[in-house]
Amino acid sequence: MRRLIAVWLGLACLLAAAASAQQGTAGQSAYDVVEDTTRRVMAVVVQASEYAEEDPERYYRAVHEILDPVIDYRGFARSVMGPYASSARYRSLDAAGRGQLRDQLDRFTEVMRLGLVRTYSKGLLAFGGSRIVLAQPADDASDKSRVSVRQLIYSEQAEPYVVLYQMGRDKSGGWQLRNVIIESVNLGEIYRSQFEAAARKYDGDLDAVIANWTTEEVET
Repeated sequence: MRRLIAVWLGLACLLAAAASAQQGTAGQSAYDVVEDTTRRVMAVVVQASEYAEEDPERYYRAVHEILDPVIDYRGFARSVMGPYASSARYRSLDAAGRGQLRDQLDRFTEVMRLGLVRTYSKGLLAFGGSRIVLAQPADDASDKSRVSVRQLIYSEQAEPYVVLYQMGRDKSGGWQLRNVIIESVNLGEIYRSQFEAAARKYDGDLDAVIANWTTEEVET
């Protein structure tokens, strides 16, 4: 059995999403973006090992300072809500219903923001000394709109964890995270399934889903 893959899902989510901080830097490839951001985030993790147990809020603030300006939490939250926050559903609602859905999306965005950073920041502390290697790109991706960046994370296991950052260009031509896959585990799909299951449990009451949401850990 592998270790809790939630730790590495969190690592991929934090590193790759933070990569969008560099999207406006002219000339940077998707590979350069991920490499630079990995270095910056892991530096925070290493430093936090000295104080996080006594002052966890300081650690969370440090992570938030890096990620909050650059992660599209709202876009991620909307993707997790799936058909419950789709454009088609929004158009089908009256004015009151649309206002309610916008409010629900706002609240769920904040729940996701806090839950992701806190849950996975804790897990990252155990892996501050891990060796992380990016596979060199096979070809020039400068003319492509989408590209996958492959990362290997070495811990005590004989074989490394394989992380795929699926990056896409935004309207300005910068690179942004589109998806993350680790050991065939898709982060977005996991949380979307969790949301759909919760929506069934609460008979479609999205307010109840949001109020009772917790960030799940997944084993593989």
